[in-house]
Amino acid sequence: MIKIRSFLQETGNITQFTKNYFLLGFRPPYEIKELLAQCYLIGYKSLGLIAMTGFIIGLVLTMQLRPSLVRYGVESQLPVMVGIAIIREIAPVIAALIFAGKIASSIGAELGSMRVTEQIDAMEVSGTHPFKYLVATRVLATTFMLPVLIILADAISLYGAWIGVNIGGTTSLSLFYSQVFDSLDFSDIIPAFIKSFFFGFAVGIMGAYKGYNAVKGTRGVGNAANSAVVLSSILIFVLDLIAVQITGILGYN
Repeated sequence: MIKIRSFLQETGNITQFTKNYFLLGFRPPYEIKELLAQCYLIGYKSLGLIAMTGFIIGLVLTMQLRPSLVRYGVESQLPVMVGIAIIREIAPVIAALIFAGKIASSIGAELGSMRVTEQIDAMEVSGTHPFKYLVATRVLATTFMLPVLIILADAISLYGAWIGVNIGGTTSLSLFYSQVFDSLDFSDIIPAFIKSFFFGFAVGIMGAYKGYNAVKGTRGVGNAANSAVVLSSILIFVLDLIAVQITGILGYN
């Protein structure tokens, strides 16, 4: 009973925090300089990790699928199957989870350390807007940077898949990409792109919420970073499940 009450209370607090973001985050004055700085730190600094992850995803998925397709005599469909799987589901979800592990923990630890050292309290006393400066900028940055990173992950995953295809055969890069994109529709690309914005928002809001409300000193900073990753990862899976159901209802599956 206590766990249920704690869960409901936490859900209510997150909902209120999200409401405050929409109520306060888009009111002037706008922290454009800080937003651009966060886009650089959150987006550009994550390029290497996302690129490496995307390449490994494409390569490993291709190598794992090939034996099964060879067994059934449909090896020629390997680029099509890999491309659809990567674009629609695998690259967005895996990239979002890697992004959550890096960025949600970073935001949670950064804001948590500012909370326990009373820097946020000092900003409130001095008349500045810590919620707009610290929370709104980071959430907006994650919301807009993750879709860009997922597009990059898609491209590099497909390149990794092409290398995987050529391990057991010979296929030109242009032929590989033409096979992949001839099999894709907008109904494959658009839902995956749209849900990436929600993934980015989930990562940002969870990291900011846990960090902004951190307590209990340095231990609270570690708890904030850890719980931010866990909650944002769970929320990514929940949002993906909802997205699959909605696209199924709309006839995009």
